[in-house]
Amino acid sequence: MIRTPFGRPHEAGNPLEVSNVLVASEGRRFSQEVIDLAVRLVHSQGGRAQVLTVARLWGTGFGLPNPGLRPSRREMAEQEENIIWAITQLENAGVEADGHIVTTRNPCRSILSEAKRKKCDAIVMGADPRRNWLVRSMMWSQEPYRVRGRTKVPVHLVCPAGQH
Repeated sequence: MIRTPFGRPHEAGNPLEVSNVLVASEGRRFSQEVIDLAVRLVHSQGGRAQVLTVARLWGTGFGLPNPGLRPSRREMAEQEENIIWAITQLENAGVEADGHIVTTRNPCRSILSEAKRKKCDAIVMGADPRRNWLVRSMMWSQEPYRVRGRTKVPVHLVCPAGQH
């Protein structure tokens, strides 16, 4: 598959055919809008939600993994709070949910492999407004757009209110 900066994203798909939803984050906090969209998608079929968040692995030292580059305890605690909050919100809305944290350098690959492993019919992510194609490839916050561009699974991106 040839990717260009001008490619069209896949359509979001039919929300009535969704039974498993992956609620994913590249490290940002889940917003209530993301949870609400996941609840609407899951309630239409009576399925379940998987919650996944990524703690960033910063790199390598001399080509080898370095413990100093792993997420700090504070960063891991933030991600744990984030995932607990999302699961609690989903369960309070009557959706069966579970989740976990992944430590990786490549969140797009981890999110897509988790969606494939759990046989998810849709992915829901929070996103910043889309940036210029040249700058977008260098920004961690543009990961949701990379996820959307590399899968055939419908990806629903939720931008903050007033920013599109």
